[in-house]
Amino acid sequence: MKIIRSFTVLLLGSINALFAILLLLVAYSPYIQPTVHPVRSCLGLSFPIFLLANVFFLLFWLVVRQYKVALLPLCCMLLCYGQIRTYLPINFRFDPLPENCLKVLSYNVMSFGGCTKKDGKNPILTYLQQSEADILCLQEFATNSSRRFLTQADIDRELKAYPYKHIDKLGNSSESFNRVACYSKYPILSARKLRYASSSNGSVAYELKIGSDTVLLINNHLESNKLTAEDKKVYEGMWADPGKDKVKSGSKLLIRKLAEASAIRAVQADSVARFVQRSRHAFIIVCGDFNDTPISYTHRVVGQNLYDAFTQSGQGLGISYNQNKFYFRIDHILVSKNLRTYHCSVDNRMKDSDHYPIWCYITKKE
Repeated sequence: MKIIRSFTVLLLGSINALFAILLLLVAYSPYIQPTVHPVRSCLGLSFPIFLLANVFFLLFWLVVRQYKVALLPLCCMLLCYGQIRTYLPINFRFDPLPENCLKVLSYNVMSFGGCTKKDGKNPILTYLQQSEADILCLQEFATNSSRRFLTQADIDRELKAYPYKHIDKLGNSSESFNRVACYSKYPILSARKLRYASSSNGSVAYELKIGSDTVLLINNHLESNKLTAEDKKVYEGMWADPGKDKVKSGSKLLIRKLAEASAIRAVQADSVARFVQRSRHAFIIVCGDFNDTPISYTHRVVGQNLYDAFTQSGQGLGISYNQNKFYFRIDHILVSKNLRTYHCSVDNRMKDSDHYPIWCYITKKE
């Protein structure tokens, strides 16, 4: 029995070692350059799988009283503590809001849910109007000319509390209809699109006058993963019926498309990061639909020398994309280190877009 037990511990310990190594590789995959290794750069998507496996092994070794072996998954998780906290923050302390907080809300509105109206109202527009945010950063902003649907006049009427706005068409293609918008209670001094190649995505930098300070705000809609409705059905089919052949063929298709988008998005992320680094502004906010998770090259590069608001003051996974079983946080708010965030939340009550809105309160550090 002793020999069998020792062999079992050795076998399971070896499996645990493999999962520990894979967790470390995945955790540090954001340092892989996607333009050189596009497929490997997507490893971050599997981070929760390997994290969960190591948590399971840690609990297992503790239950069977193999404390020395339990050090393996424990040490592994300590080595990627920063990534775990970024992906799954747990903040036990929630300080009361100080006076004069700035509320920033970022939301991919998916053309306001197709510009539809229910009883003469658009649910997303009503949500924005009632959000009490000081600044709205919207992606996939679109309206319709027909009065049966949501028009620009409807939006301006409902958002009359925001006297300053700027709407920009994105992408280098004449066929692109994608736009981003900033609605603000504070003066927008300037707006300029960042230069990088994309057929239908982009970033816009605004200078906002807030009190005596000028704040740089960058609203992003980075390269989407270009998954068609058919691709998403393939992915859902893999979950519903995980047969070997279906998973193999489906995985190849999805990984190829995700890798292609990752390589394009990396160049865009580099452009945003350079713009932030060269900025003369003391106070910086970067937000929007990054189309990438917290464990990604995009998030790491754009977030250099910035704080992630959700990591700083959020709780849990904060999943912001809600369709087709792609359950990830791909919408982010990042702030310069002289700013502090409070109560960052992903509002999963709003189901009229394929994204949930993310918002937080921001103040200057004393």
